[in-house]
Amino acid sequence: RTFCEITKEEEALLVSPGAPIVLVKWNQHTVCPGVAPNNLYLGIMLPYTPLHHLLMNDAGIPLVMTSGNLSEEPIAKDNDEALTRLAGIADFFLMHNRNIYSRYDDSVMVVQNKTPQMIRRARGFAPYPVKLTSRMPSVLACGAELKNSFTLTRDEYAFVSQHIGDMENLETLDHYETTVSLYRKLFRINPEIIACDLHPDYLSTKFAHQLAGQNPGAILKPVQHHHAHIAGCMADNGLTGSVIGVSFDETGYGTDGNIWGSEFMVADLTSFTRLGHFEYLPLPGGDAATKKPYRIAIGYLYSLFGEADLDSFLTLMPKVNSEEVHIIREQIEKKINSPLTSSCGRLFDAVSALLGLRMEIDYEAQAAVDLEMLAGRARDTSGNYPFTLGNLNGINIINLQEIFSGIIADLHEGIEKATIASKFHNTAVAIIFVLCKIIAENTGIKDVVLSGGVFQNRLLLTNTVSRLRLAGFNVYTHRQVPANDGGISLGQAVIAGFSR
Repeated sequence: RTFCEITKEEEALLVSPGAPIVLVKWNQHTVCPGVAPNNLYLGIMLPYTPLHHLLMNDAGIPLVMTSGNLSEEPIAKDNDEALTRLAGIADFFLMHNRNIYSRYDDSVMVVQNKTPQMIRRARGFAPYPVKLTSRMPSVLACGAELKNSFTLTRDEYAFVSQHIGDMENLETLDHYETTVSLYRKLFRINPEIIACDLHPDYLSTKFAHQLAGQNPGAILKPVQHHHAHIAGCMADNGLTGSVIGVSFDETGYGTDGNIWGSEFMVADLTSFTRLGHFEYLPLPGGDAATKKPYRIAIGYLYSLFGEADLDSFLTLMPKVNSEEVHIIREQIEKKINSPLTSSCGRLFDAVSALLGLRMEIDYEAQAAVDLEMLAGRARDTSGNYPFTLGNLNGINIINLQEIFSGIIADLHEGIEKATIASKFHNTAVAIIFVLCKIIAENTGIKDVVLSGGVFQNRLLLTNTVSRLRLAGFNVYTHRQVPANDGGISLGQAVIAGFSR
């Protein structure tokens, strides 16, 4: 309490047997700001082992710790590995004569609307099962590429693994395969069905195909990414009927071959119908653009307004090299490595860059986090930007030109950037409300499920839930598994198991 504002719900989490890291509001003058730059929240934890208590008793001050890994890499499992891999980031090492058998990160949680929610599910919670609504065949769901977890089911229980990490290197793949094998032995499960993401290049998808090939009796079941998000939240809340699903994230392979990420659907545990999304815009440079949000902003502005207006908009981002702007234009015009995306996460990145908050990122979603933190500091939190809806083959398309026009006009008028960030968040809430209202009027469904990593934005989630509930919707969010891709495997498992 000396360093942070802690509610009774957050206190209960901190002292609970799971002992997670809890994200709480903090006084930035009491702890080095470099711990969490530009962030309104600090991740804190209490000692949860006797060794921690001895260490903290001698230290007498808060300590900044790492779980023992670089971002999204597996935890170092022995002393020599730790000294080698972490020499550049740790000042001190707490050594031990016992090696690590199974690698678990610390779990991370928040309290949202007085309800605990998972950000990262690992130590203290995994592999405690999620209770399903009914028995189903044994399934191994291999999860997503980023923030990977996998799920094994047995009878009416789903055993969701600890957070594995990003499946982008050999070390993580080795950790993944070892942990899958451990869980299968631990729970004595030989899966009848193997579920995976639709994306053919994910390492988890390749693993699923390889495992299915080695087990001819097993059924391979690819599952669309955003349907899995919604089904995972449904399983988290014990829902079985049809719902309005809103899945906002950074990326997911769509059934049309494009990159999805702002999906409105009617879904159940076996199927979904896509009924709305943001308009498709190019992502110049593909994955490379995700590390440099200004590339996304330039690509969006060029596609929406053309070359003449782009030159005037670039004065808002003076640090951008003119030669690189030319290359981006060429990529878009010639459709070279510029996949189309409807991603909500990429939209947040573009707006963050346009406001000059984050031109390049050091960690995933940093640009969007900066935008949320800025909006949280706004003195004027009223208003939103206009937007229009189109319709293509019965699917509602959210047009983005008016939103960007409004932001640019406010920037030219010298409106505070915190106010602009707040208006943009309000606009996202308004879009969700309008689309849910349209779908409800056409289907009669009043249950809304919110999932995807964008809904880890606490400002967006709080205001969305509040507005939908005031309008009479029943709103469901994640509790036992994360809204991000860490909850994907649970959704894959129930879809594969119930749609057999």
